[in-house]
Amino acid sequence: MTKDEVVRGNLDLLSEFMRYAFDHPDILDEISPEAELVLLPEDDPGLCAENMRMLEKSEGAERPHVVFRMKKPQVVVPRLESA
Repeated sequence: MTKDEVVRGNLDLLSEFMRYAFDHPDILDEISPEAELVLLPEDDPGLCAENMRMLEKSEGAERPHVVFRMKKPQVVVPRLESA
């Protein structure tokens, strides 16, 4: 995976996580203000492996980690039926 693919994939995951958090703000109670959020996509093995590598590299750091597993958001492509 290229760095650009990892960044784009993580931005998509974060966007979906934030959308969920706006609808279910109680999930934010699970995250310490000092914690680093790690999102592991269940349906993207490549991105999941990259995020796990980053998590393993940062283990032992002073900041705690909060890990959530989630599915990647599905891209909705509207189709013009008539103009």
